[in-house]
Amino acid sequence: MRFIKSLLNSLRFKLLAMIVLIIVPLITVLLVNNHYAVQVVRNGVAQTNANLLSLYMGQIDRNLDQVDGYLYDLSQLNTDLLNLENTDPANESEYYKAKIRLDNLIANEIRYYKFIDLFFIYSAASQDLILNQNFGKSLEEREAVKASINRMLQGNTASYKNNRWYVWKDNGTYNLFHVVKIGKVFVGAWVNAEKIMVPLSLIDFGESGAALLTTEYFEPMNHADLIHDQAIELKTSSRDYYLSGKNNQYMVIEKPSTKGGFKLIALIPDDIILDKLPFMQRIASIISVIAGLFVLLFVFFMRQVFLLPINRMLAAMRKLRDGQWETRLQDHPTSTEFELMNETFNRMTTEIRELQINVYEEKLNHQKEELRRLQLQINPHFFLNSLNIIYNLATVKDYSLIHEMTKCLVAYFRFMFRSSSNFVALQDELNHTENYLRIQQLRFPDCLTYRMDCQQELMPSLVPPLLIQTIAENCVKHAMNTDYPLEISISIDKGNIKNNQHTPYMRIIISDTGPGFADSTLKQLQSNEELVTEEGERIGLWNVRRRLRLLYPNQVEIRFFNSAAGGAVVELQLPETYN
Repeated sequence: MRFIKSLLNSLRFKLLAMIVLIIVPLITVLLVNNHYAVQVVRNGVAQTNANLLSLYMGQIDRNLDQVDGYLYDLSQLNTDLLNLENTDPANESEYYKAKIRLDNLIANEIRYYKFIDLFFIYSAASQDLILNQNFGKSLEEREAVKASINRMLQGNTASYKNNRWYVWKDNGTYNLFHVVKIGKVFVGAWVNAEKIMVPLSLIDFGESGAALLTTEYFEPMNHADLIHDQAIELKTSSRDYYLSGKNNQYMVIEKPSTKGGFKLIALIPDDIILDKLPFMQRIASIISVIAGLFVLLFVFFMRQVFLLPINRMLAAMRKLRDGQWETRLQDHPTSTEFELMNETFNRMTTEIRELQINVYEEKLNHQKEELRRLQLQINPHFFLNSLNIIYNLATVKDYSLIHEMTKCLVAYFRFMFRSSSNFVALQDELNHTENYLRIQQLRFPDCLTYRMDCQQELMPSLVPPLLIQTIAENCVKHAMNTDYPLEISISIDKGNIKNNQHTPYMRIIISDTGPGFADSTLKQLQSNEELVTEEGERIGLWNVRRRLRLLYPNQVEIRFFNSAAGGAVVELQLPETYN
């Protein structure tokens, strides 16, 4: 979510959005206008060709209607048709005379109907077929047509209606026929589908376009290869036209016949239609393409001139944010304004780096001063306690203990006066702590014992001064009770390696047999809360923790807990260092 918000607020997105808001509506208008023009042209072409198909189909239907009229007149007015129903041998001569007269009649009448291939008369009673003798160019052709008509008439003739033309397919050839039934005699007309399509060949549908006849079930009578190769779907549509074929590249217009079960269909290639678009529509398409290219060029220009320099600067600023203060912008060919910005950026980072070094040095000096103040903070604290001990011994007039305590105090303050440095040897710190605990033993005889256990190899290592003594003093202050003896234990050994580092650690554990930390105090210690009260209590532990953090940033681990027996335990782990 944050990334999306940052992206929407970026300069790159705003510039691109501005261009898109300007260019996209323009391109949309041009594309809509172009699409509208294409539809107008297609509708115009469809209307023109639909009218043309209607004209041709009307002419075909009129020709068929004239033939229908002749067939009806022949079937109703010619009495020779009755003789064809009479198969009595006694009237055989009349039968043949009627047959000759009818043959001559249709042979003469066919000349007036150029549209038709032939007339035929069929007697179902004698299964005799009469064809006009002028049909066909060869005997084989006449015999083939005669055989085809015989097969047609010997089929289901009961389903043929007198007012309708039908399609007959035989040996891969499509023909149209119409029969009028009078008793057991059929009078009919016959025409090949190819002959009907001859006038339509004059229409220019382009090299790949065509006009074709289909059955009422859209079975093509011609150009079947074109339909198959181009995957054109022939179907009934409520619109004036529809597009079909591979990539919708053909306009399909249909016109059904009113006289029979066949349709006239025009297939017009879409590229020929669009080739008739006005010149300005082509210009609109070119403008749309140019506008799209302009957007791409503008984006490229903005990237080179504005976005790349800005991205370089943003990358450098991210590195600065991550603390890489040595980052500098390299010289690249760019505009004068960006050159000035790059130069100013490099100068500012140099000055910030120098200022950072100065601040860091000042911070180190401040830490050193704070360490000195913390150590001075301990000196008067213990000094007041020591004077209080001598006062108590003087009250009871125990001069031998006063003498021994004075010697211990001299040794104690001698260590304090020479321990102004940040680190002292562990041996010296332990001697000082033992001297302090001896002073407390003199103060509380038979009430305090202590035990120290340290690996000899760790004695030369360095620790902060007054580190162990301060924690031991805290044990005496909060755990000492004259009713129960107190034992303080100090154990120092090798610690664990921290975070896969090679620096060895030492572990210091200081424990007592007192009542331990109170629950509230332990919770504050474990959560690193401030412990010092207005009366100055717990200042020793706070002092230790503060000094360790200043001297060992992120390297010290301090744990406060109560032992199983109930006494307080302080565990320290700090780096093992030497001079």
